[in-house]
Amino acid sequence: MELWNKNICLTSPVSIMVIILLLFSTIVIANVWPKEVITIVEDESEDKMWIPTKEDIAYQDSMYNIIQNTQNDITDIKQDIVYILERLDYEDGTWDSVRYVKGGKIDKKRN
Repeated sequence: MELWNKNICLTSPVSIMVIILLLFSTIVIANVWPKEVITIVEDESEDKMWIPTKEDIAYQDSMYNIIQNTQNDITDIKQDIVYILERLDYEDGTWDSVRYVKGGKIDKKRN
């Protein structure tokens, strides 16, 4: 190829470096160049207070009721567990259960 009366070889190291440099600089410029102008608009809604609607209040009330019911269920379960544990072992060493000896009759221990 003859450009300005000079031979340019595309396989020479200088030509390859120039091509790579042009490609790299094009990629860098394309990534840095802004695609669109970004304008920052101050949001005026920060000054406004949120006022819940009737639907919002109903939703919050239902969530509160669900939480209260769950806490009551957990309290009931804890009380039942304590009751069961108290029924299993007594202070004198006896317990509520059925003991079976192989070949014998069933003995029940009760207080």
